Amino acid sequence: MDTFFAGKYDVIVIGAGHAGCEAALAAARLNKKTLMLTINLDSIAMMPCNPSIGGTGKGHLVREIDALGGEMGINIDKTFIQSKMLNVGKGPAVHSLRAQADKSKYHLEMKKVIENTPLLDVKQAEVKELIIENNMAKGVITSIGSIYHGKTVVLATGTYLGGKIFIGSAVFSSGPNGLAPSMLLTENLTQNNIPMRRFKTGTPARVNCRTLNYDKMERQDGDKKIVPFSFLNDSLNIEQVPCWLTYTNLKTHEIITDNFHRSALFSGEIEGTGPRYCPSIEDKINRFHDKDRHQLFIEPEGLDTNEMYVQGMSTSMPEDVQISFMQSIPGLENVEIMRPAYAIEYDCIDPTQLKLSLEFKDIENLFSAGQFNGSSGYEEAAAQGLIAGINAAQKINNADPFVLDRSEAYIGVLIDDLVTKGTDEPYRMMTSRSEYRLILRQDNADLRLTEKSYKIGLATQERFDRVSQKIVLMEKEMDRMNNTLIKAKTINPFLVSIGSSELRDSVTITNLLKRPEIFYDQIEEFDTSRPSLREDIWKQCEISIKYEGYIKKQLKQVEKFKSLETKRISEVDFYDVDGLRLEAKQKLNDIQPTSIGQASRISGVSPADISVLLVYLDYKRRTKKNES
Repeated sequence: MDTFFAGKYDVIVIGAGHAGCEAALAAARLNKKTLMLTINLDSIAMMPCNPSIGGTGKGHLVREIDALGGEMGINIDKTFIQSKMLNVGKGPAVHSLRAQADKSKYHLEMKKVIENTPLLDVKQAEVKELIIENNMAKGVITSIGSIYHGKTVVLATGTYLGGKIFIGSAVFSSGPNGLAPSMLLTENLTQNNIPMRRFKTGTPARVNCRTLNYDKMERQDGDKKIVPFSFLNDSLNIEQVPCWLTYTNLKTHEIITDNFHRSALFSGEIEGTGPRYCPSIEDKINRFHDKDRHQLFIEPEGLDTNEMYVQGMSTSMPEDVQISFMQSIPGLENVEIMRPAYAIEYDCIDPTQLKLSLEFKDIENLFSAGQFNGSSGYEEAAAQGLIAGINAAQKINNADPFVLDRSEAYIGVLIDDLVTKGTDEPYRMMTSRSEYRLILRQDNADLRLTEKSYKIGLATQERFDRVSQKIVLMEKEMDRMNNTLIKAKTINPFLVSIGSSELRDSVTITNLLKRPEIFYDQIEEFDTSRPSLREDIWKQCEISIKYEGYIKKQLKQVEKFKSLETKRISEVDFYDVDGLRLEAKQKLNDIQPTSIGQASRISGVSPADISVLLVYLDYKRRTKKNES
C-alpha cells in the first residue's frame, strides 16, 4: 500500500465520540495544533444509546466538565428537549440534573463547534496503526496510507474497536448504530504490548411514535423551572416535550423466558462482560424473577423524527421476539420497531495500565480515554476525554499533569477508580462511589474547579470572572445573614402556620435557616434588607448554613485523606520491600501508585501492607538525608 506524509500535529485524537470531542477541544483551546480522526464524520458526538445527558452521578460529571471549560454542558443546554432534576426529595449531595437531548441537533451543534475551533482539524479516516518508537508515541497511520506525526496521541475509540453486533443468532461486525467498525487497530495495539479485553454493552429498540397508544401510558413532563447544565447560563426557557412511562407484565416475562435460548446473551455467542448496572431485559427477568413488572420510559429522540427510545429494554433477542414481547406492553400493542435492539461487543483495555494523567505507563505520550478505558456512558467518556486532552497539552509544555483527586471532583473519583482499582465490567459513575459527596455536589462544581482550570489556561476569563463575582456575592450575603436580626413578633405567625416552634427573642437569618423546615425563599417578606441575587448564589448560602456541621466533618475527613495523598512514592521496586506480602508486591508493582493514599486503595493491598510501606519510605528518606 502506498503511504504519504499528511501532516504534523501536537495532539492527535483517535475517535470523535464524547471522549474524543472533549479531548480535541481541550487540546486546541490550550493552543495545541490538534487533529481529530474519525471513521465517519457523522459519528461526531453521536448518541448511539440513550439520547440524554446527565442522570444520577453522571450529572455531577457534566457540571464538572463545564466548570473546567469543557463543551458537554454548553452543548446539551443548546439542544435539550426536556430537563429534570433527579432525587430532589433527598439531600443536595445526590441531586443530579438530567436532560433529554435532540439527538441529531446535539451531534450537529458539537460538529459545528469542533469545525470552527482554531487549531483543530477534523478528518474522516480509520487509524490502523500507531507509530511507536522506543516506547514513545510518534503518530498514526490510516487505512489508506496517510501518515500523521504527533507529539502526543489520545486513544478514544469508544465501542468501535473490533465491534461486533448481536441480534439473536445474527452476528456481524459493526460499530454502534450501524456505522463501520474499526477492525485494524487492535492487532497493532497488541503488537505494542497493550493487553486487550472484550466488554459488551447494549441498546434498546427505537420505535415509531405513530404506533404508540399514549392513553395507556403515564405522561412524564420536565421541570417547570429549568436548571441549566452550564454555569455560563442563568436560565433557559423552551417548550419541553413529554416522555412516557409504562411497564412490562407477566405476559412480557413469559414471552422472554420462553425465548431465553434465542438470546445471544444466554446462547454463549457473547464473550464480553456486560454492565451490571444496566442489564438487558432478559438478564433482568432471569436475575429478578420474583418481580412481576419492570418500568420502561418511552423517550423522544428529537423534534424532527418519529423515533422513540425504549429505555430499560436493551436486549440481544431476535427481532421477532422483540416485536412479540413489546406488543404485550400497555401502550405498545401495535408498536412498529424502526431499529431493533442489539448488543455490541468491543475491544478495550484494563485501565490499570494508565497513570492518573491517563497516559500509558509503558508508552510515553500515549493517552487513553472513554469506553476504551473500560467505562460506560457519554458523561464518563467526556470527563476522561477532557482530562486526557488537557494532559496531552501539559505533556508538550513539560508541565505537571493535571490530576484531580477524590476529594476534589467526581472526575477524580472516576479516574482513580479506573486506574487504581481497575474494573471487571463497564464502569458507571454513581454518587455512592464518592466518599466526599456532600462537598462534591453538582451545584458547586464551578466553585471547586474553575480556578484550577483557569490557571492552566483552559477556563476562559469570562468564566473565571463569573465565578469570582459569585464568591464575592456569596460572602457578602453570608455576612449579611449572620448580622441581620428578625424580630420574633414579626415572624412568629408565619412559624406557627408552617408548624414550626415560635421564637422568644430576635434571631439572625442564619440561625433561622438552620431549622430544617425553613427555607431562604420562604422568608423574603420578613427579610427587608435582602439584595436581589441569582438563585444559584443564595442556594449555595442556604446549603452552607443547613449542612454546616456535616460539611465541617467531611472537610476534616478530607484533611486526613490529603495527608496520605501527600506522602509521595517514587522510584520504588516493591519486590525489594521486606515485610510486604507477595500479592501486595505484585499489585503495587503493576499499579505503581504515586502516593500512600493511592496505594491504600489498591485491591489486594492491606492496611498491614501500608504500615510496612510507610516504615520503608521513612527509612529511605532518613537514609537519603544522612547521605547528603
